Amino acid sequence: MRPRLVFVHGVGKPREAKTELEEWRAALTVGARAAGHSRKAAELLDGGAVDIHFAYYGDLFLPGAAPDNEAVAPAPAPAPAPAPAGPDEDEELRELLLDMVDEQLEAPRDDRQAQALRVTRNKLAPTGEEQGPGSLARQVLVGANSLFAVPGLRTFGGWLSAGAMKRDLHQVRRYLARKETDEAGLSLDRRIRARVATELDPEGPTVVVAHSLGTVVAFETLHAHSAHVPLFVTLGSPLGMRTAVRPRVRPQPVQTPELVGRWLNFWDRDDFVTGGTELALCIASNAASVAPVSTRVDSDGLNVHPAVKYLAQPAVAGPLIEALDAVTVA
Repeated sequence: MRPRLVFVHGVGKPREAKTELEEWRAALTVGARAAGHSRKAAELLDGGAVDIHFAYYGDLFLPGAAPDNEAVAPAPAPAPAPAPAGPDEDEELRELLLDMVDEQLEAPRDDRQAQALRVTRNKLAPTGEEQGPGSLARQVLVGANSLFAVPGLRTFGGWLSAGAMKRDLHQVRRYLARKETDEAGLSLDRRIRARVATELDPEGPTVVVAHSLGTVVAFETLHAHSAHVPLFVTLGSPLGMRTAVRPRVRPQPVQTPELVGRWLNFWDRDDFVTGGTELALCIASNAASVAPVSTRVDSDGLNVHPAVKYLAQPAVAGPLIEALDAVTVA
């Protein structure tokens, strides 16, 4: 039985799963070569020694997404603008942005960035301002726009505008809100986890690599998984966000899924989506004393959040290839 490698994507526009899988595999190959594992990468990733899957759920965020037993995920299409948010949704989006700002404020690059972040925080949560109709929505938009003026963060997340950023972060809010249901009464978050669960090996070992919102989805999915996960890798994860994410993650209290044998978390200093970089401080170990181990990586370029940027890092690809090799031999 071949071991399985499952990639789990994060927020963003609809994507073509086969194309995305090849991009992630190619990036992992680059990182493996840089880590000195060229031969093993060829055997494992290109030679068929590992069964590689891409867990795609992005189409479920689209209006009128059909049940999985009635339709195949649609081809990529322009992502629609989200419906106007209500007061609760605006508050959740503001919490998410505040968590991001506060995380950056703990270790700003310099005084200029720190000052700009404080200005942004003030706009997101102004003191002494009455909360009239539409005020939360205005604060979220003004605060989001302000982030694009923060030195060093202009292209964070790959967003070209505050509207695009809100659209993607809206997906995080929708998943964690757990309010949307389809005609059969299944919640959006449950349908997303079901997509990921179908890609996991129900009997043999599965190595899971998750990115961004996908780290939350995979984390929750693995709590219900019944087979061994020798390695769980999280990239650019928001799991540690103390207000907007961590209190809403299930199950509580938050701890490592029981069948995870090792958890490696990677973060980039310039990745604005990452929150709570030292996950071991806020996520408890499982019965086997496995807790997340966080490692900082530094990618080049203006946008360091994409999964392929992380996978091309030798610090990420090295232990991943070694884990796949170990379970293949076993």
